[in-house]
Amino acid sequence: VQVIADALKHNDTLTNLNLSNNNIDVEGVEAIAVALKHNGTLTNLNLSNNEISAEAAEAIADALKHNHTLTILNLSDNQISVEGAEAIVDALKHNGTLTNLNLSNNEISDEAAEAIAGALKHNDTLTTLGLQCNQRTSRVAQTIADALKAN
Repeated sequence: VQVIADALKHNDTLTNLNLSNNNIDVEGVEAIAVALKHNGTLTNLNLSNNEISAEAAEAIADALKHNHTLTILNLSDNQISVEGAEAIVDALKHNGTLTNLNLSNNEISDEAAEAIAGALKHNDTLTTLGLQCNQRTSRVAQTIADALKAN
């Protein structure tokens, strides 16, 4: 993954990168995150099903604050949990290009879903949000629905 990340820093043509189902560890995700800070062409990144932890999600969140080309980010089927989800949604407050975010099947609880709802109130670019198969209650679903009305 490090080799791909190094190439991504200098690549000026690649727009889609699918790294799903690769069992990428924290160091690999951190390398991709650093590359995202320098890459100006990638618009679609799929990191689904990689067992990404909260720590790795925080690195991606930091990259989102600096990247202004990525429009689609798929983090489904990972293990980003509450802390990782909160970091990602906090980054949405600073990112004006991401339009599609998939956080499905990530052990996201009510607490993180409420943070997502709060971030949606401050983000007007996100058009697609995947939250399927997480641990939410109907109360939080209503909170997210209310935030979407304000978005």
